[in-house]
Parts: sequence; C-alpha cells; structure tokens
Amino acid sequence: MNRKIPLVELRGSPHLRKAPSVDQIMRNVVYALLPLCVFSVYQFGLSALALILVTTLACVGTEHLFCRLSEKPTTVGDFSAVITGLLLALTLPPGFPLWMAVVAGFVGIALTKVMFGGIGFNVFNPALVGRAFVQAAFPVAITTWTPAFAPGRFTEFIPTTWTLPFVEPESVAGWVKGIAVDGFSGATPLALQKFGDGIRAHIATENADLFFGMTAGSAGETSALLILVCGAYLALRRMMDWRIPAAMLLGAFVTAGGFYLLDAEAYPAPLFTLLSGGMMLGAMFMASDMIASPTTPMGVWIYGLLIGFLTVIIRLFGGLPEGVMYAILFGNAASPLIGAFTQPRVYGTGRKKATKP
Repeated sequence: MNRKIPLVELRGSPHLRKAPSVDQIMRNVVYALLPLCVFSVYQFGLSALALILVTTLACVGTEHLFCRLSEKPTTVGDFSAVITGLLLALTLPPGFPLWMAVVAGFVGIALTKVMFGGIGFNVFNPALVGRAFVQAAFPVAITTWTPAFAPGRFTEFIPTTWTLPFVEPESVAGWVKGIAVDGFSGATPLALQKFGDGIRAHIATENADLFFGMTAGSAGETSALLILVCGAYLALRRMMDWRIPAAMLLGAFVTAGGFYLLDAEAYPAPLFTLLSGGMMLGAMFMASDMIASPTTPMGVWIYGLLIGFLTVIIRLFGGLPEGVMYAILFGNAASPLIGAFTQPRVYGTGRKKATKP
C-alpha cells in the first residue's frame, strides 16, 4: 500500500518574515485615514470634501515640483505626501479658505520634508508644521468654526471656503443663521471650556457627543470612536507603535486628573480632556510618526508621556484652547535627545563608570 510521506522543509536561522515596505506602510495609513475623511464629509459637507482634496493635491504637487526642480525621480508614489495632505486637512476647520490650505500644504512639504532631504529625514511632522504656519499667519481663519451636520452642507459651501487672498472672509454667523442652526455658539467644546462662562470655567459637554463626533471642531478630530478604530487597525497590523498613543493619553489623563482633583470647578474632567479637541487624532496619527518619534522601548514611553503632559499644560495655562499641535512638535524636537539617553545597555556589557581626571 502506497502512502504519501509528508515533506518537512528544514531551514536555518534566522526565521524572519519579510518586513513591509515603506509604500505598503504608507498605503495602510491612507486606508486608516479614509474613514475619517468620509465621516468629515458626512459631518461638514462639500467644504470638507474640497478642503481634503485641495490640501492633498497641494502636498503631492509640491513634492513632485521639488523633485523635478532637483532633477530627481518623483517620490509621490510612496504615498507620504498623500498622508500629509489628508492629515493636514483633518486638522483644519472645515470652512478654512482653500488658498490658505494650499499655503499650508506647500509649507508643510517644502520646509519639513524637502529641506531636510525627503522622507526619512524630516525631524518634525510635516502636517503639523503646515498647520502651525497658518496658525500664526491666519489666526482668525484658523479659529472660525462651523456647526456639524448643517442642513445645507451638501448643497452649498461654507462661505469662508472660497475667500480670495487679501479679501476679508464672509461672516459665518449669517450663514449659520440662514440655514437655521439653533444653539450654535461658534466655538468648539475646548473653546467653550476655556473662554466660556468664566476664564477657567468648565462648560459641560456630553461625553457621548465627543465620543461619537456630534460637535464642532476641526474636520477630522471630532469622533474619538472612529479615530480609535482607525488607529487600532494600524496597531494590529504592527504599522504603528501602540505605546506612543497609549503613553500620550495616559500622560494627559494623569495630568488633567491631578488638576481636576485640586479644583473640579476650575479644571475640566480627565475624560473630557481625552475626548475633546485633537487629542485622539494627534495621539493616533501624529505623535506616532515613525520618523519623528524615538525607537527605544523606554524612549517611546517618555516621549508619549511628555506630549500628553505638555498638551494639558498648554490647554490650561496657554493663550490657546488647544495644545496638541505644539506639544507634538516639542516632542519631535526632543525625540533625538530622548532616544540618545534611553539607549538600552548592550547584553554582556557593564555600565560605563565615570573616569577620574
């Protein structure tokens, strides 16, 4: 009786699987950002769609332009510029003037990627650098908010979307009144918390609204639930270090909790701190930037905790209601130093002892 003997293939070490390429990682980040873009369009309508398209085209076009000027092969195929454009749009108000969005995309790519040598060499997150520039250059436009789920969002644009350069933007208040949106104050939950009824008063916002994305805010920062799901996709595929967002959220929660215990009337609750503003988006998709964050096991925890701590401090004691952007940029700047001081000891070697002069 003939029996087939199974073949056993023996291979020598190392038994390593092929690591995903840069293109594969970037494509998966794009896949993770697409649900946020879709929800943004559903929430804010045509203006959000135009904003996403314009910032993405601006970033891709800028990178392609500089590749041509330097007579190098174009690098737009690695999807890194697409990611920058998508993230930039998601951090901006949905009615942000499109020409300003082009400026933000150009600055983010030109100053952060091109000048540092391209992908893999940038010290800072390009999307945040672009947003920081327009934050300083156009402070009124960057703090002009519109209501979520406005009735006419799929039939007309937010008036400020088509504002021309050097032209005063049309008032959003009249547009809001015209589409019969009741109870909209023209501010985000963070702005209400900081500048509402009292300088440090905590304006109660339903945590469920913050969690599911029922409030005003930047185009892609409102739904904490969706951001967590999209971030979990990258973490499960091992294309994001989960320790960085975990450390950032932990640092923010502990810091906010300490102030809340000191004076619950003056400082917001820790859960409000985590769910409001750009905390979740920054933790999942910006602080976790592979290039601008440390790689050592201890370093990623210090890096994340530092960003979470600074975010709360800036929110509570700074002049702006939001602090995620500046906290992450500060963490990016400190990343090389954190990595240098947290290098693990090589196995079999002792710690260096100070030598006497």
